[in-house]
Amino acid sequence: MSGPAGGTARAATTTDVVCLGESMVTFLPSQPGRLADVPSFGRGIGGAESNVACALAAAGHRAAWVGRVGADGFGDHLVETIGGYGVDTSAVRRDPVRPTGIYFRTATDRGAGAHEVAYYRAGSAASAMSPANVPYEEVFAGRVLHLSGITAALSADCLELLRDLTAPRPGRPLVSFDVNHRPHLWRGGDATVLLELARRCDLVFVGEDEAEEAWGIVGAEAIRAALPEPGVVVVKRGSAGATVFSGLRPGPRSSNAGGAENAPASRSGEGGGAESGPASRSREGGEAEVVTQVPALRVDVVAAVGAGDAFAAGFLSATLRGLPVRDRVRHGHLMAAAVLTVPGDLTEPPARDHADRLVALDDEAWGRLRLGPGWTAADRAPEEVRTP
Repeated sequence: MSGPAGGTARAATTTDVVCLGESMVTFLPSQPGRLADVPSFGRGIGGAESNVACALAAAGHRAAWVGRVGADGFGDHLVETIGGYGVDTSAVRRDPVRPTGIYFRTATDRGAGAHEVAYYRAGSAASAMSPANVPYEEVFAGRVLHLSGITAALSADCLELLRDLTAPRPGRPLVSFDVNHRPHLWRGGDATVLLELARRCDLVFVGEDEAEEAWGIVGAEAIRAALPEPGVVVVKRGSAGATVFSGLRPGPRSSNAGGAENAPASRSGEGGGAESGPASRSREGGEAEVVTQVPALRVDVVAAVGAGDAFAAGFLSATLRGLPVRDRVRHGHLMAAAVLTVPGDLTEPPARDHADRLVALDDEAWGRLRLGPGWTAADRAPEEVRTP
């Protein structure tokens, strides 16, 4: 069934997370240098929402990806590859006219001045997604619906779709939203619409840098003030780590994830350092809120691509498990470190027991961690072994 519905009644939920958005075939350079000088490219896949779905499935969760691809070989490749990670792709639709999007990129860091990306996504199959052709029954079939601001920038129809999916409705799953501001997609557009969408969601991921660039809002406290409605706001602060604002009461618009997204940070198993410990304060109206700050890891970066998607996947995975807020952030950092130490957007995450051991380290040991290529295959990081 496609198109919007008045309610979202579900029987037994068998999917943990449904991710909706565009996925594209990406061409990775065989060597560093300008696109004009690279002699050949290897084929991969890229897409914020499908990256999250793949990472969650690889971590043992039941994940689904909803999107739209062309009736072409690149569309076949996307569906087969994403499905190969264990993601349910049964709700992906084929467009008989529009093509699957593709892009080429250089090997440099996305933030570097020499970084180049050539997108061929205008008029893509995904840009035609709308409330009229997206299968709402499948979209609302999970405990969590994960969206990103990239979709809103693809077309007027896609923006209408995101406005409808984030609208309050009975039985709506927890709606997770990664702002994912991409300046090149908003040329001539108004990126403040991302703030409007974020305020309608239950869990929001936003970087300090993108909040300043898209909305002119500076600092974690100011970001939270601009986003008072979501039960949880995760402010990513680069090398400084992340700050999480979480209310103590379940969000009024979502109940399907068991309220775990708004659970306060538990003090059990937390380190003694104040830097990563939770602090309570009162929100407007006397509601209590917990502010949790968690430092980032030291990582020997191979390619700074896909780390934000991996962080979101790690945080969502820990949320689904009902872990304390600090542990959710640490799992996000570990998932991001796994991707940062490989060339592409996706990789095998650390085994759950390995990640759980690292997450349980005290603050001093966590601060000593330094992760490099191949760390996910190791049974124990050296810093972990040295920890009493």
